[in-house]
Amino acid sequence: RVGGAAVLLSNQWKDKKRAKYQLVHTVRTHKGSDDKAFHCIYQEQDENGKMGVSLSKQLMAIAGDALKTNITTLGPLVLPISEQLLFFATLVARKLFNAKMKPYIPDFKLAFEHFCIHAGGRAVIDELERNLQLSPCHAEASRMTLHRFGNTSSSSIWYELAYIEAKGRMQKGSRVWQIAFGSGFKCNSAVWQALRSIKPQADSPWAGCIHNYPVVIPELFTF
Repeated sequence: RVGGAAVLLSNQWKDKKRAKYQLVHTVRTHKGSDDKAFHCIYQEQDENGKMGVSLSKQLMAIAGDALKTNITTLGPLVLPISEQLLFFATLVARKLFNAKMKPYIPDFKLAFEHFCIHAGGRAVIDELERNLQLSPCHAEASRMTLHRFGNTSSSSIWYELAYIEAKGRMQKGSRVWQIAFGSGFKCNSAVWQALRSIKPQADSPWAGCIHNYPVVIPELFTF
């Protein structure tokens, strides 16, 4: 399945009345200067001349490093002062006293009501849920999108946003963090704020099936 999404953006004030969201922040991280990152997702021919995409065994580690760089930039823009101070204090303590001290992970749940995580596979969602210390409900839109549409790469974050809308959970003022990854290697964040409460729509990709979700996804498949 090939995923796709289209978004109409406007910088005209007159469009604010009919707009759903306001784009608050974007942060783009590109690790292309690192050869390992550049080649971790790479299109090339195999020994039989077949064109395909190779995935490095280091992909998850590279993605984690890109995410760390991305949220280091994003954090000061969205986190409350209390979280920033805790992060800074821990960083100073590690530098001065104990380099082995566990770094403080900011609580991004204080900055966002909804999370749209790149549904590039179960391992990707699991890793982000664990590293960002999210609860299962925060990763629900990502897991259900992976279940319903498969791996649609970066376009999955828009299917996830549509899931949240279809569930009637998007209220005026709600803040959304979209996180997506791509070859290169890239990690991009977009922060949105809902300008109004959004009702389920008839033309949603979830129309006709949203009542079936969420579904229970087994932890382990037995063959």
